Amino acid sequence: MINSQHISTIGVDLGGTKVRSGRVLNGRVEASHQLPVPKGGSVDEVIRVICTTIDEVFTPTVKAIGVGVPSVVDIDQGIVYDVQNIPSWKEVALKKILENKYNVEVAINNDVNCFALGENYYGIGREYDNFVALIIGTGMAAGVIIDNKIYNGSNCGAGEFGMISYLEHNYEYYCSGQFFTNVHQQNGESVYFKAKEGDAGSLDIYVEFGTHLGNAIKTILYALDPEIIIMGGSVASAYPFFKRSLWESIDQFAYSPALEKLKIEQSTNTEIAVLGAATLNNTIEVNQLSRTFK
Repeated sequence: MINSQHISTIGVDLGGTKVRSGRVLNGRVEASHQLPVPKGGSVDEVIRVICTTIDEVFTPTVKAIGVGVPSVVDIDQGIVYDVQNIPSWKEVALKKILENKYNVEVAINNDVNCFALGENYYGIGREYDNFVALIIGTGMAAGVIIDNKIYNGSNCGAGEFGMISYLEHNYEYYCSGQFFTNVHQQNGESVYFKAKEGDAGSLDIYVEFGTHLGNAIKTILYALDPEIIIMGGSVASAYPFFKRSLWESIDQFAYSPALEKLKIEQSTNTEIAVLGAATLNNTIEVNQLSRTFK
């Protein structure tokens, strides 16, 4: 018999380029496995990769699985719709597929919502009741915590600020990793490493990026008035290169008292989305937290 104190959950973070699964107990990732998502892969090919990562960390102690996906979700039915970076995923009954395979409870939600939940229970967000967790990576999207609870919206689509029209395209075009290829025809990783070496052209690109992202954050401020914005994702790691231009852009916000209180910080836990996904079944992992609730 499994001791109730040793019941664990699995959190799965599915992105456009990779999937990571972690077995979580008492707020700690005990074991994890990551694989690339096959570019242009079929529905079944991507599911096989997800299951391979789960298989690597699954044990008899696992009571439930939570999965974050980069798209909108029917949370009740666990159906995933129109994953932008996985074109084959138009309508996938992921909850049913995984429950049939693993015979445990499965919950599905948006990946950025999982990032926000992870910050709320385990990360920087523990100190705040109202915040926005902003992922800046392959795309741009946000998870919204209001009064210490995740806000999903009616269709699990709340926080998709990247899809808002901006200039000739939308915010995601200018405020994610797409900016470097879309606007400057350069690889974002190359720009980052050249900026670290002091390359003037690369540093100028980040100044431009910060201005665009500052405009996006002003939209978030007008809509939600959060206490803090917590940034995650691959591009967010370059924050020191665009911090100044971002704040110069935000300084044009109409309500100066809000800016005096606003904080913008980088997420510090690389496992935060996996940890957040592991809380989707709620009573298992969350009840084992050592956190003092607000």
